[in-house]
Amino acid sequence: MRIRITQAMPEGAQLNGEPWPAEGEEADVPTAQGAHLVASGIAEEVPDEPPRSGRKSRPKGGTGA
Repeated sequence: MRIRITQAMPEGAQLNGEPWPAEGEEADVPTAQGAHLVASGIAEEVPDEPPRSGRKSRPKGGTGA
């Protein structure tokens, strides 16, 4: 499971034997561990692929003239 860290940890903290990732960094962890970190509010799940809407955006307002 890919997660993004949402909270910094004290210096020296480790995640699976490696230094704890900085806030905003991503890491791959076992699914159960990732689910626990997400439920605890320490991380958020990173989707495998960004969703695609299939629509192209158009400029807003007016006719563009």
